[in-house]
Amino acid sequence: MTGLIRVRGAFVSNMNSCGGASCFLRWCVIAAVILGHTTAEGFEEAMLTAVLKEVPEIVNQILYMWDQLALDQVDGDVLSLLRGKERDVLERIGQVSFQLERLEKQHAISSAMIESLLQDLRALPSVVRLGRNLDTLADLMGRVSSADMVLNRYIQRGYSNETEDANWLVERPTLEDFVSTVVSHGSSSIRGLLERIHSIVAPEHGMGSQLQSPGIFSQLTDAMHESRSNRCNLQQSPQQLLYNLYNSVAITELKGYAMMQFSWMLLRLYKKGNFTVEAELMQERYEERTAQKVAAVKDAMSIAERDMWRCDPREHREGETYVELTQLLQGQVQNEVDMNSESTCRENCAYYSYAKSHGCYNSNVCAKQPRCNGKLIDCRYIDSDMWVCQADSKSDRRYTYIEYENGRILGKRGSCERGLTKVDSWWRWLFWHCSYCFCLCDEQGPKSDRYFNLREVKADVANNKVVTGLRFVKENRVIHLQIQEAGLLPRGEINMTSVQWRPVDNYRISDSDVYNGKDYHTLSWEQRAIDLDDLVAPSGSVLTGVRFRRVGTHLNLEIMVTPLNFTAGTLDNPHQKSIWHGNDNTDASLEAPRKRLYISNPDVPTSTNDGSIVDSRSDQFLLFTHSDIDTDAAQTTVPFLDAQPVAPDPPTLLAGAGIYHKGRSGYGGFIGPKVVTYDFNSHIQAIFPITKDEVN
Repeated sequence: MTGLIRVRGAFVSNMNSCGGASCFLRWCVIAAVILGHTTAEGFEEAMLTAVLKEVPEIVNQILYMWDQLALDQVDGDVLSLLRGKERDVLERIGQVSFQLERLEKQHAISSAMIESLLQDLRALPSVVRLGRNLDTLADLMGRVSSADMVLNRYIQRGYSNETEDANWLVERPTLEDFVSTVVSHGSSSIRGLLERIHSIVAPEHGMGSQLQSPGIFSQLTDAMHESRSNRCNLQQSPQQLLYNLYNSVAITELKGYAMMQFSWMLLRLYKKGNFTVEAELMQERYEERTAQKVAAVKDAMSIAERDMWRCDPREHREGETYVELTQLLQGQVQNEVDMNSESTCRENCAYYSYAKSHGCYNSNVCAKQPRCNGKLIDCRYIDSDMWVCQADSKSDRRYTYIEYENGRILGKRGSCERGLTKVDSWWRWLFWHCSYCFCLCDEQGPKSDRYFNLREVKADVANNKVVTGLRFVKENRVIHLQIQEAGLLPRGEINMTSVQWRPVDNYRISDSDVYNGKDYHTLSWEQRAIDLDDLVAPSGSVLTGVRFRRVGTHLNLEIMVTPLNFTAGTLDNPHQKSIWHGNDNTDASLEAPRKRLYISNPDVPTSTNDGSIVDSRSDQFLLFTHSDIDTDAAQTTVPFLDAQPVAPDPPTLLAGAGIYHKGRSGYGGFIGPKVVTYDFNSHIQAIFPITKDEVN
């Protein structure tokens, strides 16, 4: 048998460099131990994808071994045929062991993800069956892995390589008993375990039976869809979770397949029979199961959502889990005498819907509080007289609380370290009442952080890097959307050692070469809208950058997307073929205008212990505003910005990004970034070796 074996366009060497039975045994052992130990909940995507792409090659090697076995006449102890090859085998096993350590570390993370999902979904009827099936699947896959580890130990510890006359320490009856158990018809054999795994994953998928219950991929998809608001705990998108679970199952299937083929070969060499027909039947069944699993996971992945965002943390910490805009629109007590150039009191508070401070009449209360040097907006009358508790001078607040004589309290009444200030309106002559109004101050002062970065934020595409995560950060009073980047490898893998958060541009708005409208956007009463969108790259492209732009008075997200060669793992001419993609729709469009998301009477977002719920959808917008007048005296800018990293774990290719809002009724909530994982569905295929007649 010479030349090359073709696997749907890929060519695999016939290994003519090694000869006879020693060659087929060497490759048989490697095929049996190459994949190591994993469970239904433990996997590392980048590594697993690399292994899965070798499936047809490994299967071809095993088929080639059968051909070699038919050609060779084997005499004596078969195990001695590994003489001279054992060092290579043991070196390969050492590499596999290193991979296993990394997989086992990932197992703890992924197990926690699925356990968290089950806890969040425990009230749903479908979850009882899902949880039971996941437990059973993990147990069955663990048994296959245990058998594989036994074989691994036999190879690692059962062979002496200290002398030129290498020999096996494991007795032949021991191996014979092991391989006989592997291929027996008992339910606990490898054959039986693989069939039971298949009955959970893809119960005769596509066979038209109305009695079969849905497979675990379908169950998991339904459960995640039913509890959309809770799946933000997973740190993976639903499709990514399905893809990883499929990888784990496929690896277990391949491990079992390799062990069974190895067992048939040894039994034949032990002169227990020919076993050619048995091996061929097992090969056919392996192909049937694989095709059905692929169909099942592709069906589930085709409807599974690919977006991912973060739930609220257990504890809110400013600068770590969230960042704030400050003093955008802030409550301010102002007498109408100071809001006109003539210092008159002829109007009422409502008249001053858009004004400014012209002075400080008689150095009254205005002299005891920070002046509003910007615009005074939406003034209103609440009561004539009040007690004002000024906030600490280092605080972003102006007031801790305000208590009116009519009993109304703005903010949360408590201790007042600076002491209460009595504020009384007064009459001018008999006709004019100089009232104290409650207004909103829009001032670009040194305590007002209201700036968004407009510069492009791109991965290092020149070095084949892509975006793998996003987060909001505040640097020098400017809000940045920071990216996590990593190197791209063949077949959509991510180079784990290259993952890093790309530093943001560390400029200041006061720098001489930094300009408003070009480098950053300044929020104000007139320009405080942010668009909420889900942006997805065209098929075959990945996320390589993000930026904010101004569309009218709105802050609007754009993503940079770049086509890739999935197989080679390279970006396709990124400097010429990358494009910026966004949603240009506005609230002034004649057809399907962008809709506003309202947040009513919002208290400070961190004041509630109830987890936020996503309440926005794509093609909406929201206005940054002040907190509720009654509960917080309008002292806080809301919503806050969620600063938690939105980066799938394990890192994966992204195909999009978005901005969304989450919160609870009566609270300001959070604006946060979301990511959309790459659609791997089209890259999952059941690829099998060709028949001997097709060999070149």
